[in-house]
Amino acid sequence: MSKYTWIPEGISLDKPNVARMYDYLLGGFHNFAIDRAAVDKMMEIHPDMQLGTFASRAFLRRVVNFIVAEGVEQFLDIGSGMPTVGNVHEVAHRTNPTTRVVYVDIDSVAVAHGNMILHDNPYVTMIRGDLGYPEQILNHPEVKQMINFDRPVGLLLLEVLHFILDDDHAYKVVRTLRDAIAPGSFIAIAHGTFDDCPEDLEEQLTRLFRHYGTHTRWRPFALFSKFFEGFEIVEPGLVRIPLWRPEGPEDVLLDEPERVVGWAGVGRKP
Repeated sequence: MSKYTWIPEGISLDKPNVARMYDYLLGGFHNFAIDRAAVDKMMEIHPDMQLGTFASRAFLRRVVNFIVAEGVEQFLDIGSGMPTVGNVHEVAHRTNPTTRVVYVDIDSVAVAHGNMILHDNPYVTMIRGDLGYPEQILNHPEVKQMINFDRPVGLLLLEVLHFILDDDHAYKVVRTLRDAIAPGSFIAIAHGTFDDCPEDLEEQLTRLFRHYGTHTRWRPFALFSKFFEGFEIVEPGLVRIPLWRPEGPEDVLLDEPERVVGWAGVGRKP
């Protein structure tokens, strides 16, 4: 390990890292100057970015509470990032301390940190995996050990599908996951969009993401809605992220939901 005990040896600290940038936006401490500088530059272009991150984290809380209340006792969170404060297992375990959670992320930094803080929790694990290859995730030994796919699962794909650039492949990924989970399972998706945004915001953010080596495909509503084919959409339907079953003052931007550049929804597999 390096002198930063949560960063594995060999990980580059000379370029921004998406997981650490997200941690910084949430107010965490597992980030570096290069990550903070990248986020600060993005917030010059899109000042609502941090509020949007808070709204997405609040959506996660509401979704997990809803799915647990439906009797689901296991979650597969793909593209989880670092399992920092307020993540799935913390929310679920307030209601059911034996809920099983598997976090999956492509980022070595996120996985190394996750394994460090989760090592003594028998109900939670984290693996490295690429959403673009869902079969590898489903067949991973730790996933197969932790998740019983004959029983309902809470499948979380939050702010991750927009990293799959090809639409057809993105839909195929979701279909593969849908076919693997049992009836009564739930899927929750939050996805970036430029719907109703100024054209220059799309152009500037896309260019900036590419500058930092990250390519994204923020989809309009019509394409977002196709991810839910084969699912029964849970009320209130597919909406801006803050508007999915808000619970209270922790749920930011209820009066101006369009400031969160993303769609959200939950579906149930019949």
